[in-house]
Amino acid sequence: MSLSDFVKTRRKAAGLLQPELAQKAGVGLRFVRDLEQGKESLRMDKVNQVLRLFGNELGAVPVKREE
Repeated sequence: MSLSDFVKTRRKAAGLLQPELAQKAGVGLRFVRDLEQGKESLRMDKVNQVLRLFGNELGAVPVKREE
């Protein structure tokens, strides 16, 4: 599941609209929209502000490499 799908799914499960999520996370509405639309360049600190509402944060994960 992509980050954008994760945030959208969790937001909807919490019964929040995008403006409500933005306010609770302390980020702008435009940021939430960009995040949910899969924009590739976003500030990690702001992404973590949103993810922390759902008990998550960004982290390094191993990448599978084909040999």
